[in-house]
Amino acid sequence: MPPPPVVAAPPRPPGVVGSRARRLAGPLAVAGLAVGALVLTAAIDPNEPGHYPLCPTQALTGLDCPGCGSLRAMHALGRGDLGAAADHNALLVATLPVLAWIWLRWVRRSWLGLPRPEPVSARWVWGLLALVAVFAVVRNLPGVPFLGSGLG
Repeated sequence: MPPPPVVAAPPRPPGVVGSRARRLAGPLAVAGLAVGALVLTAAIDPNEPGHYPLCPTQALTGLDCPGCGSLRAMHALGRGDLGAAADHNALLVATLPVLAWIWLRWVRRSWLGLPRPEPVSARWVWGLLALVAVFAVVRNLPGVPFLGSGLG
């Protein structure tokens, strides 16, 4: 009896590279790291002294950097307290839906095997840096307590 014929896989559409599992490895790894970080900060309270290192900017200058309060915000989000999270770092909380949207687009492109999008333009990068700089200045102004990290 002759061996059964070998059936070749259907050809991939142009631009599709690698298997679906291989294409999804990046987005799934990022999701795993994000969930792991959220679980860690939800389990180990950054409000308790000694659990995490102090922010160098806060320790040296007494000012809140743009990232100050991020661990406490993630802890609050892990506990389901959106208000407390926004109180610790409003920029982080405002950025998370955008990051989720970018991640979902990445998953979709990976799932469908679409080519990578064009890199982000320099205007977007400079705009984001300007937003972070403005946030860093405004959160340290007297009379704007709701943007501070809640430390100093």
